[in-house]
Amino acid sequence: MLISTENLTKSYDLGAATVRALRGVTFGIEEGEYVAIMGPSGSGKSTLMHILGCLDTPTSGRYVLDGSEVSGLKGRELARVRNKKIGFVFQNFNLLPRVDLLSNVALPLVYHGSISRAERARKSSELLSSLGLDHRLRHRPNELSGGERQRAAIARALVNEPAILLADEPTGNLDQKTGREIMSILDDLHSSGRTIIIVTHDSNVAAHARRTVHIEDGRVAHDATNGGATREDATGKTRREETL
Repeated sequence: MLISTENLTKSYDLGAATVRALRGVTFGIEEGEYVAIMGPSGSGKSTLMHILGCLDTPTSGRYVLDGSEVSGLKGRELARVRNKKIGFVFQNFNLLPRVDLLSNVALPLVYHGSISRAERARKSSELLSSLGLDHRLRHRPNELSGGERQRAAIARALVNEPAILLADEPTGNLDQKTGREIMSILDDLHSSGRTIIIVTHDSNVAAHARRTVHIEDGRVAHDATNGGATREDATGKTRREETL
């Protein structure tokens, strides 16, 4: 199993109050799956995304990523796993505004240290060209449309050949037509064998995935394939059994 979580909790101390964002999340994702994580504002889905993406750590519980326990990692160790295993696509693109697309996409490769500048440029150029941006290599993000910026962000997410592509509201800042184009790219990446996790509040976006995990009040409320069948969590219990 590529991802396995067991009883994940996350609490934030806010002065006199403690916010319990996650209250015992247990589920798994197999290699090659296409999963949407949904939930209303304040449900804990963003906190879960940060933990799955190794941007944060749980207060308690276990997170095993690609066979390695990552729950207790901190700082550079966590960053090393994140850079190697996970590619991110964000709603706001998160491209560096002062450098061109080629440099933006090549940035994750810089942290490897052993990849030459020429090789970084080659890989980045090939990815951008495969996404229809071969004529934009030397353009800066503010010279591009929203759809072009998101395609560049996808190229950057893929350049390290990560085990997981994690997309946070990938169509949130796009019009409907451009959003459909971006989802078509993600669909094609899944068809080629990529493991994709989408965090979204949009049911139309979630419908592209093969499975949807609903988070409510910091817990997995429902976990089903998008054909309607319930799924088993990492303990072997079905989510429908838990929520009835």
